[in-house]
Amino acid sequence: MRIKHDGIAWVVMGVCGCGKSAVGARLAAALGVRFVEGDDFHPPANVARMSAGIALTDEDRQGWLEALRDEILRAQGQGIVLSCSSLKRAYRDILRSAGNVRFVHLAGARALIEARMRERPGHYMPASLLDSQLRTLEPLEPDEAGMTLGIGDDPDTLVGRILASATHRSAPGA
Repeated sequence: MRIKHDGIAWVVMGVCGCGKSAVGARLAAALGVRFVEGDDFHPPANVARMSAGIALTDEDRQGWLEALRDEILRAQGQGIVLSCSSLKRAYRDILRSAGNVRFVHLAGARALIEARMRERPGHYMPASLLDSQLRTLEPLEPDEAGMTLGIGDDPDTLVGRILASATHRSAPGA
């Protein structure tokens, strides 16, 4: 069963290894919209820095975030799901400037996230950068459209919660 997407751009966010891609791909399939893997939009210089264990700066992320915002703009009215760390509110503001954007922050214990990172073969993001991302992370604020979900549950359960929330919000009187 497909759920009405209402042209929403869903951004599945959180630190590396929290499951953004797995949840995002499943959410996009359930909504019948395109999934965009944010990591694919990093320029080679960013990938090289992260591969070397060097944390990205705000300046390093600027062009990447603008490219992702442009993907959201291209999908206006069609709906889209995007995976993007969106660690700071300022980063989310760039994405949010594209229109109807909702965030799903996947959060969990550092030990669980690190274990997941170590199980990802061939990913350029080393587990050594996890602490830097956790220090940079600014959780969603009450005035930001979105929700925070714990990553202890499997991706399908998390997608079910997102869809239930979206259905509830679009119901008359919600």
